[in-house]
Amino acid sequence: MSLSQLRAEMLSLKNPAKAKILSGFFKTGIGEYGEGDEFFGITVPESRKIAKKYSNLTLEELSELIKSKVHEERLCAILILVEEYKNKKTSEEKRLAIKEFYLKNTKYINNWDLVDLSAHYILGEWLYRNPNEKKILASLAKSNDLWEKRISTISTFYFIRKESFEDTFKISKMLLADSHDLIHKAVGWMLREVGKRNLKSEEEFLLKYYKKMPRTMLRYAIEKFPEKKRQNYLKGKA
Repeated sequence: MSLSQLRAEMLSLKNPAKAKILSGFFKTGIGEYGEGDEFFGITVPESRKIAKKYSNLTLEELSELIKSKVHEERLCAILILVEEYKNKKTSEEKRLAIKEFYLKNTKYINNWDLVDLSAHYILGEWLYRNPNEKKILASLAKSNDLWEKRISTISTFYFIRKESFEDTFKISKMLLADSHDLIHKAVGWMLREVGKRNLKSEEEFLLKYYKKMPRTMLRYAIEKFPEKKRQNYLKGKA
């Protein structure tokens, strides 16, 4: 299977009507976060099937694919990376190469779905097993790039699933004053995931910082709370 075959197969699935809907959904207008992104109109399940079919592509080939102007081609490159990284037969040397490739190409992982479908599977898993490298998360959180900041918090989803919350709280604190709605949503989502596993830990963090949080971040974090408790947080009476 070759890169040219993958691209031909994706092109054959092009759906202009669906592409128009996705262009609006992912905010591709002038001044919006996805400005200039192009779509074929291919669904994520279709992209996953293609990624599995072409999982043999080399990092050199994926380097070309991930730079595509077409959103679904970049998504397919990322899904192939995740597929290969998670494969039990993949060597530690190859996983390291994938992690380095991922960090080198963050400028192309430039929409929320691309981040959310990959960050915790690749960077999160790697850092969980290599905690001496966790400073990468803080570096990403301090970035001026929206998507690197989102990667920093979504990566901690892997830690959360392992019942480890310290890094989520650290990155959440760093991003409390961020101005972008997509960061507010991501941080609130991760805090909510902590609460699903350990409500006490989430509330200890919230009680320190909820009055400083952007409203959207707080709403996402407390979405699953009982209504009375949720209202108390929203009214600043928690």
